[in-house]
Amino acid sequence: MSRILLLSWEYPPLLVGGLGRHVHALAGALAAAGHEVTVVTRQAPGAPPVEHTEGVRVIRAAEDPPAFEVTGGDLLGWALAFNHALTRAALGAIRAATVRGQRFDLVHAHDWLVAHTAVTLRDHLDVPLVATIHATESGRHQGWLPAAHNRTIDDIERWLCAEANRVIVCSEYMRAEVIRLFGVPSERTEVVHNGVDALRWRARPRAVAAARERYAGADGPLVSLAGRLVYEKGVQHLLAAVPPLRERFPGLRVVVAGDGPYRKDLERLAGPAVTFAGFLVGNDLTALMAASDCYVVPSIYEPFGMVALEAAAAGTPVAVSSTGGLAEIVEHGVTGVRFPPGDPHALADAVAGVLADRDHARALASRARQRVVEEFNWPSIAARTAVVYDSARPSVAAKLPSPFSPDQAAELLVASVG
Repeated sequence: MSRILLLSWEYPPLLVGGLGRHVHALAGALAAAGHEVTVVTRQAPGAPPVEHTEGVRVIRAAEDPPAFEVTGGDLLGWALAFNHALTRAALGAIRAATVRGQRFDLVHAHDWLVAHTAVTLRDHLDVPLVATIHATESGRHQGWLPAAHNRTIDDIERWLCAEANRVIVCSEYMRAEVIRLFGVPSERTEVVHNGVDALRWRARPRAVAAARERYAGADGPLVSLAGRLVYEKGVQHLLAAVPPLRERFPGLRVVVAGDGPYRKDLERLAGPAVTFAGFLVGNDLTALMAASDCYVVPSIYEPFGMVALEAAAAGTPVAVSSTGGLAEIVEHGVTGVRFPPGDPHALADAVAGVLADRDHARALASRARQRVVEEFNWPSIAARTAVVYDSARPSVAAKLPSPFSPDQAAELLVASVG
């Protein structure tokens, strides 16, 4: 068993998207399997700076003043300050472990936002570094890196991949992407799918009835979507599909759960049949999914699509765009339906097919939930991750050759300051 130092920029109760839920579930599953897991993350309002919960030691790093304002999507100044605070908190955890006569065996970093801390701790501890790349800056922008900060983030992702002994990705689609973008050798890249706690997504009947009463019309089906409201999530294409869907199902209602920089633009596109519910978590999100007649994932770019599995675990038939990891986890006509990304007419046809045949929809939902239980359970995901940890040890693997000279690395660090 290993002592793992796990780094993440989000962790419950502070959640921004799916990454925080992934890290939380992985940490708990690893701890349940007997590993000693310490998570170092950022401070959440009202949360203690140090706690031991679900078998995991959680250390939350308070942000240093001054506050770095994020404008135009440029996170670099904030990220550098955050990494300083994160490194300080992690070094405190390392000192405490040393006093107890313990030593960490491995550092596991999640995405570029913790890259500087991850490499620093790897060097300080002289242990292997494993990096999970949940998405890439190039992928988020469909291959176009429009500004200097986007190109710097792309470089930091490349640097993190080069420094890591093993790179974990969530799908074969993402494996091909990091190999193509960053030159990571295939033997250093491992696919470990995201997991879902199927029991966690089973809503109480009373909560489902309340969500139905709140969001659905009296005479039509309910369609829902949840996620960060950014362009690549494709919410605009669902909104464009609402008018043709309303022609077929006049009482249809749509709920968009989530928040993000694209929200105001989306609200301007939406008609009266669409409700923006804001950021939902816990039982509220589970109940909304279970109350829906169809759950839609219209993403343009989606490395995995965990939310589709969460909806399936809630017992809801799913319609997803055939892109990225979604095309791997949803089998068309068996565990859900797929449509070409960016095509509102195809989206409307796919959703209409689910809504028009309720027996077929129930069969899709049943098969999808069974697959979630059998293939995407967290104990199995944790076991696969532990195998990657073992393969990253020095006797098995060395880190990748860095694509940067020392001078280039220094320039990258300066650039990331902004």
